[in-house]
Amino acid sequence: MKNIPEVKLGIVAVSRDCFPIELSENRRRAVEQECGAKGLKLFAAPTVVENEKHAVKALQELRDAGVNALVVYLGNFGPEGPETMLAQKFAGPTMFVAAAEETESQLRSGRGDAYCGMLNASYSMGLRGLNPYIPEYPVGVPEDIVPMIADFQAIARVLLGLRGLKIFGFGPRPQDFLACNAPIKPLFDLGVEIQENSELDLYASFNAHADDPRIPDVIKDMEAELAEGSGYPGILPKLAQYELTLLDWAEEHRGASDYIVFANKCWPAFQTEFGFVPCYVNSRLAAQGIPVSCEVDIYGALSEYIITCATGIPATILDINNTVPRDMYEKHPQEFNGYALHDLFMGFHCGNTPKCHLKNAAMKYQLIMHRLLEPDQEPDLTRGTLEGTIKPGSVTLFRLQGTADCQLKSYVSEGEVIDVDPQSFGGIGVFAVPEMARFYRHVLIAKRYPHHAGVAFAHAGKVLFAAMKMLGVADVAYNQPKHMLYPGENPFA
Repeated sequence: MKNIPEVKLGIVAVSRDCFPIELSENRRRAVEQECGAKGLKLFAAPTVVENEKHAVKALQELRDAGVNALVVYLGNFGPEGPETMLAQKFAGPTMFVAAAEETESQLRSGRGDAYCGMLNASYSMGLRGLNPYIPEYPVGVPEDIVPMIADFQAIARVLLGLRGLKIFGFGPRPQDFLACNAPIKPLFDLGVEIQENSELDLYASFNAHADDPRIPDVIKDMEAELAEGSGYPGILPKLAQYELTLLDWAEEHRGASDYIVFANKCWPAFQTEFGFVPCYVNSRLAAQGIPVSCEVDIYGALSEYIITCATGIPATILDINNTVPRDMYEKHPQEFNGYALHDLFMGFHCGNTPKCHLKNAAMKYQLIMHRLLEPDQEPDLTRGTLEGTIKPGSVTLFRLQGTADCQLKSYVSEGEVIDVDPQSFGGIGVFAVPEMARFYRHVLIAKRYPHHAGVAFAHAGKVLFAAMKMLGVADVAYNQPKHMLYPGENPFA
């Protein structure tokens, strides 16, 4: 199932009528050529916009080409009215960038002044209430501009994905996880649909799939994926039945939405009634770009989906779970080089992380639930986790959260998974984030974030931060360096 948008980029060059139109046209061609050299597909509208009629013509060219993300390129100073009208009337996300001067030999007859034009454009954006993507330094030669466009492609994928997204929730959020209980009004503000369902709806649909003829094929696929890690093959028929239940539910209930995610209740009654834990199925769907968050964490599912759109890589959701013991820290000085003990924590969940992100992944049982539901006996109801050590590499922690008063807030924090055995169970890894202790205290605790963090298996902070700003999220927190105090942080600590 294809569950993220395909971004079709388009570029329109704009030109102020007292500047040579050829300047914008030739500079746009140079950007096109650089995009081609870097493998970035880009439709170039033939019309260079000097006035409002040109803007209308260029918009039609973009529509005819199926463009859904627009780069407005100031090849020279640019006409601030028509160029911002172009962005206002375009149906998708928009980016503004401007051309730098290439050589001193052209500063008399070929100077474009786009550096100045971006200032006027920004004022006109404000008059029209626009919030396009503007890179940190939006002026450059083609070699500078093309990486900015590549970032915009990922940002646009996030915004387009949210416009077409439906979240399916099953069951009320657990009483002991009120942190996952957040208002849904901000979802509609983002253009996201939500359909909240009873656990009985899910149970009835699951039972209706009991003799589904597709189950054997799904079992074979699971066996091939797990290979030698198929520790409890006897549970696979139920897991296959459950996977088909979710996928069919999505197709039957997606309605007008293009993309779907799930936020499902997964304990404590789930095990006794369904007869398994759903973690492995959650991991498989996440690997297909269909996140399934645990504990009916609606904003967790949303955060995972945003990550998937931003990176094109399957995401996961983990508890910001436990500290790293000092003896483990001292035993691995080379691996932890450059990090203080308080920069470290362990990210954990029962077994929902896609297999592609795990070392030694294997089907196991949920140890905590086993203690509660079937102590002193062989695992039965609690089978179904996918466990392993999270592979080392770059990660980004991210969450978009709705607050009790229906405001949106977010955090983004880059770090890495360290190649150290966490010596524990579940899908788990040792994470390192610079200044994590202060981030934990002054963002996660002070701003009252839930324990679930979306995890991107790449450094995606630049794209995620920019996407949140384009969505109008005012509070986007990050792990601040030592010299930068958080609001309310004790300067004498």
